[in-house]
Amino acid sequence: MARYEMGTADFADMASSGNADVMFELGLIYSTGRDGIQDIIAAHKWFNLAAFRGSDAAKDRREELAAEMSREEVAEAQRAAREWITQH
Repeated sequence: MARYEMGTADFADMASSGNADVMFELGLIYSTGRDGIQDIIAAHKWFNLAAFRGSDAAKDRREELAAEMSREEVAEAQRAAREWITQH
């Protein structure tokens, strides 16, 4: 099987389809800084969206990440997730 290198922008485009696996992968990318950009707020947003779509793994990761975030950061991530839902 061929392996394709995809960047954050590619996954973000794919996420507009509502695929929980893609959203979960975006959460991993942002939480680990895989593309050089670690952003816990964006990671929480994507894990939240994947969890909303039924991903149990995303629920677990979201809870782990939230334990390390301030209330303000969690609130910002939740606002971003709601905004994404209204736009897609």
